[in-house]
Amino acid sequence: MTSRYTRHPELRLTELEDEGVVLHLGTRKYFSVSESGLIILNALEAACTFEELVALLLDEYDVSPEEAADSVTEFLDRCSASNLLIIEE
Repeated sequence: MTSRYTRHPELRLTELEDEGVVLHLGTRKYFSVSESGLIILNALEAACTFEELVALLLDEYDVSPEEAADSVTEFLDRCSASNLLIIEE
């Protein structure tokens, strides 16, 4: 079974030049994210699989599939640790 990821419903995103600021209303914590992180979080408004997120980065950036997969894994791990995601198994 494939996991699907969505951003937490209490997140608010703001784009500032080439990065973003994320506010988690429930915890009242702010997070800064890179341009690619903002792209991923915007995509996670709807449920996405890991593979879909990797494909998104491959469409946006000139990176290898391995680099995109590593970036998505690291970003999802950090977001999960900060309670920014909902993961459906």
